[in-house]
Amino acid sequence: MATTAAGALGLLWGWLWSERFWLPQNVSWADLEGPGDGYGYPRAQHILSVFPVAAGIFSVRLLFERFIAKPCALHVGIQDSGPYQAQPNAILEKVFVSITKYPDEKRLEGLSKQLDWDVRKIQCWFRHRRNQDKPPTLTKFCESMWRFTFYLCIFCYGIKFLWSSPWFWDIRQCWRSYPYQPLTSGLYYYYIMELAFYWSLMFSQFTDIKRKDFLIMFVHHLATIGLITFSYINNMVRVGTLVMCLHDASDFLLEAAKLANYAKYQRLCDTLFVIFSAVFVVTRLGIYPFWILNTTFFESWEMIGPYPSWWLFNGLLLILQVLHVIWSYLIVRIAFKALIRGKVSKDDRSDVESSSEEEDVTTNPKSACGSGPSNGANRVNGHPGRSYWAEE
Repeated sequence: MATTAAGALGLLWGWLWSERFWLPQNVSWADLEGPGDGYGYPRAQHILSVFPVAAGIFSVRLLFERFIAKPCALHVGIQDSGPYQAQPNAILEKVFVSITKYPDEKRLEGLSKQLDWDVRKIQCWFRHRRNQDKPPTLTKFCESMWRFTFYLCIFCYGIKFLWSSPWFWDIRQCWRSYPYQPLTSGLYYYYIMELAFYWSLMFSQFTDIKRKDFLIMFVHHLATIGLITFSYINNMVRVGTLVMCLHDASDFLLEAAKLANYAKYQRLCDTLFVIFSAVFVVTRLGIYPFWILNTTFFESWEMIGPYPSWWLFNGLLLILQVLHVIWSYLIVRIAFKALIRGKVSKDDRSDVESSSEEEDVTTNPKSACGSGPSNGANRVNGHPGRSYWAEE
């Protein structure tokens, strides 16, 4: 029995590392065991170093959020307190938990008669109650500041590294002499840090604040980890560095816009989001398909020809492109809703309810809902207090 299991495991292992799958024709793993330069050629066992590095990155993140991000948040006026607690009320709590969190006008009138409360006071109670389930702005600020810092640093490192790399200026260099392209120490560190960071995000995603694009981000992290690992093992690291740097170019801008939004610097937030949108569309819908996909599909086919792992690699790149299209659609939709929302927020009618208003109530409970019309109280510097895209 043990012999059979060992034989099956050996067959599985041999299938996983089949040279016919991973490497072009007439190339074997033994050919890539030479010294090369720097760190030699990429090897699968190098990937194992990612996991202790990912644990180290997560530890650094905890220290960063506590001793750097949190003081910065407090400095810009974000309060270190939980959401305003709604007044205990068994009837309203039952409606909130069992029926609806957003009662319509008919239900509000019924509750008003039952409790002898003003309708606006009941609306206020439901807003406070919904805010109790929302993560505090301080937590969101710290998470975004950590991602902003890492994305900015790794992007700067990537630009510095690629600036002196020949394939940055002539992308066909990604395939010349492939797969006999030695691994330099700078390229090794770049790859390991990127892969370790995404592993840390993969695990922390289940403990971080749950956002509306959780499933899309989960697929994105899986595709990214698969791409980075896959491209490292079969030595497609040159084009891999271009893909990583291209994605980092817009990621730090989005996190910067979120930071400005949480700090209520709305003009800065709007500006950063416009810049982010432009960079995202140019890089993900322009440069990525016409520069990266063009070389991985057509130039590599011409210079090295297709083989099994080549198809898988390009398949993963296409998954990323599909995600780019989805995100671009979301960005356009959010921008459109933000425009409509801006018109509504300038309306002085006091019955306009929005997530931005809920945030303001949370951070400033003294401006009680029942005290009178808001008259644009959810605005900052003449702009809507919370842009819709940030809440998405």
